[in-house]
Amino acid sequence: MTLTAEPVNSVATQEVSSEIFDRSDYLREYPHEQITFFQDPASGLKAIVAIHSTTLGPALGGTRFYPYADESSAVTDVLRLSRGMTYKAAVAGVDLGGGKAVIVGDPASLKSEELLSAYAKFVQTLGGRYITAGDVGTNSNDLDVMGRHTEFVVGRNTEAGGSGDSAPMTALGVFVSMRAAAQSHWGSASLAGKTVGVEGTGKVGYELIKLLVAEGATVLATDVYSPALDRVKADFPQVTVVGSVIDAELDVYAPCAMGATLSDVTARSITAEVVCGAANNQLTVPAVEQVLRDRGITWTPDYVANGGGLIQVAGELKGSSAAEVTAAVEKIFDTVAEIFTKAESDSILAGAAADAVAEARIAEAARRAANRGSAS
Repeated sequence: MTLTAEPVNSVATQEVSSEIFDRSDYLREYPHEQITFFQDPASGLKAIVAIHSTTLGPALGGTRFYPYADESSAVTDVLRLSRGMTYKAAVAGVDLGGGKAVIVGDPASLKSEELLSAYAKFVQTLGGRYITAGDVGTNSNDLDVMGRHTEFVVGRNTEAGGSGDSAPMTALGVFVSMRAAAQSHWGSASLAGKTVGVEGTGKVGYELIKLLVAEGATVLATDVYSPALDRVKADFPQVTVVGSVIDAELDVYAPCAMGATLSDVTARSITAEVVCGAANNQLTVPAVEQVLRDRGITWTPDYVANGGGLIQVAGELKGSSAAEVTAAVEKIFDTVAEIFTKAESDSILAGAAADAVAEARIAEAARRAANRGSAS
């Protein structure tokens, strides 16, 4: 097996091809500490690891295995996701930085033990600056394979020494965030009787539906992957399966699949009064949030709502008990409430309020590190 890695350091921004550093405002406006491209021709592996920040600790983020239309799309996605992880960790109060990885290809046809092993060996070469976990297209079984070749992996099955699938905790975080949004918007945290449209019924969407049904919500669900919908139909016969939820009559829209479903067009047409889901990067551009706000729609910043999985794997690194992790995830309710209160008091959007909370923690950590450096 031939292993090749091509690290790109942001210090060299002006000295490399414009196809890399000038191709995306995520590199110009949100510089990353390190971007590394991995390739293993024998297994078909093409992977990108983006480390956005290690100010708060080693960069942690899942590995997304996805059939991107082209490699440029993969780069854009990993840059957006890794920056989001920095803010997610800061808001969640965990001592971790932000990173993310993508493997380019269709996991249904390309995933193999050989490929996962090669990828894990690449992760190991980063020396702990990046710690991987699961994401779209990867699961705990895949992480078990990776764990045989790198120590820098979390979210493995409990039998392999990990904390297991993070989907239930991610869903719990979205659920309590939705309750906090309901409290802010309607004056009651109860979702009983509310119509919630869950877009994406994979690992997290399925667990969210379970919580919503138990709460007494009316649930509409959709997914492009029919086996995922079949599972929902079998386990939750009271759920209505529809072709699309974003344009259905809803109280709450819960995007739990891929991001960028809220554009200027959809933000002006949705009927939901609350938007809260697990998907990353739900807004096509930040300006969409203002469109939602102008229509009186309450949007919960995605990286706050979907932080439960990160809190779980951070707890795994610390040796926290399951009860301690659950309690920490449930506190996301208070974080969301704090963000809405700050947005109201400062007359800013919820996204800006969440960013301010995250940036304040990152700045404080950077200040302490600088003081330690000057003292030594």
